[in-house]
Amino acid sequence: MSPEMRMIEPCKRAKTICSLAIIFFCCSLVFAALWQRQAATAQAQPHSILRIQSSSFPNGGAIPRRYTCDGSNDSPNLHWLSVPAETKSVALVMSDPDAPMNFTHWIAYNIPASAHELAEGASAHAAMPRGSAEGTNSFGRFGYGGPCPPAGKPHHYVFHLYALDARLSLPPGVAREQLESAMSQHVLAEGQIAGIYQRTTE
Repeated sequence: MSPEMRMIEPCKRAKTICSLAIIFFCCSLVFAALWQRQAATAQAQPHSILRIQSSSFPNGGAIPRRYTCDGSNDSPNLHWLSVPAETKSVALVMSDPDAPMNFTHWIAYNIPASAHELAEGASAHAAMPRGSAEGTNSFGRFGYGGPCPPAGKPHHYVFHLYALDARLSLPPGVAREQLESAMSQHVLAEGQIAGIYQRTTE
């Protein structure tokens, strides 16, 4: 082999190695980008949806007086479907987004996964499903506090249910902020139903 050929061969090998290194580096970048995109997409995917209904009022309709501070203040019926198989407990937050500071009317948690309903008056008559707990509402009272808006415009009352992959280590009587912090990493599915109540006189 001529001296020229002996010089060309190492150069070819070096170019080949260099090309392979560049290809490998580019592929690594592509795979890393695809992995990050997939992870971001997975994080952005919404939770499953719980289907919630009530025999006490229609979704988007008027809440009867008996479930308010103007009546017997009984908690309304709620029942739900499509609970994921991994569910360990269910939590509830009832709020009035039309009131200052998003007033909280009811929170309940550690409702057993096997339960699919809260009966009418469950909170008021201590008939919540066994093992569940209730928190403190914005009235400063334990359990359910029905709609009690000022006279004037109607207020919307949202019942938001969460299926969780854990039971929460919370004592009875916690505030909404504590509940939401405790369950933030455990939500499998969620859904809501809303009703309206309007007072014409104080």
